[in-house]
Amino acid sequence: MKKLVLLQVMIVFCFQIIFAQNSARKPVPVIFDTDMGGDYDDVGAITVLHALADSGYANILATVASVKYEGVASVLDIFNTYFKRPGIPIGVPKGTALETKDWQHWTDTILAKYTYSVKSNKDVPDPVTIYRKILASQPDKSVTIVTVGFYTNLANLLKSKPDQYSPLTGKELIKRKVKQLVSMAGKYPSGREYNLFADSVSSKFVCRNWPARIVFDGFEIGEKIKTGLPLIRNEKIQNSPVRDVFSLCIPKAKEDEFGRMSWDEVAVLVAIKGYKPWFKVREGRIQVENSGNNSW
Repeated sequence: MKKLVLLQVMIVFCFQIIFAQNSARKPVPVIFDTDMGGDYDDVGAITVLHALADSGYANILATVASVKYEGVASVLDIFNTYFKRPGIPIGVPKGTALETKDWQHWTDTILAKYTYSVKSNKDVPDPVTIYRKILASQPDKSVTIVTVGFYTNLANLLKSKPDQYSPLTGKELIKRKVKQLVSMAGKYPSGREYNLFADSVSSKFVCRNWPARIVFDGFEIGEKIKTGLPLIRNEKIQNSPVRDVFSLCIPKAKEDEFGRMSWDEVAVLVAIKGYKPWFKVREGRIQVENSGNNSW
């Protein structure tokens, strides 16, 4: 039986994390699934992910988008290249998916400033292809998936049929290869949160049918943890797409005057380093309505 657990806050205010090199620790193999563009906490999340990989905690198997606005593949390539991992596989949906883009125009800004080799979404595969190929090649119960966007790709993976990469269905492949799914989605004990309601059909399907452990990182956690001010005030950091994005976006919203809320960064942290000592977990069951509203 799958286990669903909900993160609960123990320490909710500002914290600083120093990632020490630990060569003895086996890196966590992780696939990062993101709605990169709709909000810029995704930028913080991919930065934390690469920092954890630099410190030996994570092995980034792929970065896939759950949105399909033109340019999202290039945006992911900019960050992977900046962090010296240009070869990480990138996926963008080919079928029905949201085209959510940022109103602050940070994606356009970094696309105009930085170089990248992936020039179009057409140059990368569909995320389901990426998922199936990578999962089939990994040891059983080894892969952590962290999703900080919509459930579109995960629903499509669950529904996928046997192919050249694996004779297993998507659900069978997930059950065999995935250790856990860590998801920034929902508001607890009940509420309405964007990652769930934007593609509510996929959200409901995944929450009902996912055959492995799920850890939910709710809206109420990330809204209390602020990120970005020390970064944008550090003038020694130059030619950084991460600093550029936070510098551009933080001044545009009154709610960000103390830093951007950090929903997605929390999910990445917990996916790789676990929930202790920052949080505790509570086992239970999520209920997702047709509207995308949720309860625990």
